[in-house]
Amino acid sequence: MEQTKKLSGQVLYKIFIYVALGLLAVTIIVPVAWVFMASIKQNSEFYGNPWAIPAGVYLQNFADAWGKARMGEYMLNSVLVTALALAILLVVALPASYVLSRFEFRGRKFLNILFMGGLFINVNYIVVPIFLMLVDGDKMLKGLFGSGFFLNNIFVLALVYAATALPFTIYLLSSYFATLPHDFEEAAYIDGAGYFATMVKIIFPMAQPSIITVILFNFLSFWNEYIIAMTLLSDPNGSKTLPVGLMQLIQAQQAATQYGQLYAGLVLVMLPTLILYMCVQKKLTQGMTLGGLKG
Repeated sequence: MEQTKKLSGQVLYKIFIYVALGLLAVTIIVPVAWVFMASIKQNSEFYGNPWAIPAGVYLQNFADAWGKARMGEYMLNSVLVTALALAILLVVALPASYVLSRFEFRGRKFLNILFMGGLFINVNYIVVPIFLMLVDGDKMLKGLFGSGFFLNNIFVLALVYAATALPFTIYLLSSYFATLPHDFEEAAYIDGAGYFATMVKIIFPMAQPSIITVILFNFLSFWNEYIIAMTLLSDPNGSKTLPVGLMQLIQAQQAATQYGQLYAGLVLVMLPTLILYMCVQKKLTQGMTLGGLKG
């Protein structure tokens, strides 16, 4: 009887889990699928049943969003900002994480505490002080050279993104690096490899799943970030990233009612993240599993 009750309880638990996961999948898949369907509808189709299947594939929405709404320009800016921010972040975070996790030196604990403290600082709360510092820097440069540099600059925006992501990235990578055995490093030292060669050729390949996980999480954060980009790229006629451009498109279409163009812009924002996730899904799952087992 007890075994029967346990089996029935396990069956009910599995049913509950499957139903909950199914409902969660529906709540995610249905809106995404609806956006994709809406992006290929003609504008007249939105005045009927919004859930109706498109009468045809109207790709002009993407052409209008790409050209007229400048989403192509905004996407290029987002690609540049995200790539620059990831490059700066990895160049700084990978060696820092390796040193903090594998070597003992004076001040190591203090640095770890500083980075841990950075985890509890929401960047949205300090965006105004960052903006004011950059404004003061621009005023100083204009007084010396006649032109500013810090505001409305894609490189500076990428630098701010990388700096604000350092605490989380170093914490995650150093926690993973600390679990790796020292035997491989000692063997490399015996063979004559230096610290840098050992780090690049031995440690980083071993930590590849964790590094890919960090890249994906930060890519999503940089790609979808809105508040910092809106604040630091304040010139109405200057460069914009894709989320800021999409928000401007939404505001413009409230009066123009070009819904197909609006949803095409939404697809352009979502598509790169979906493609990237599909490409690195196995590595991401592996990295999260290894981190869970070793952490």
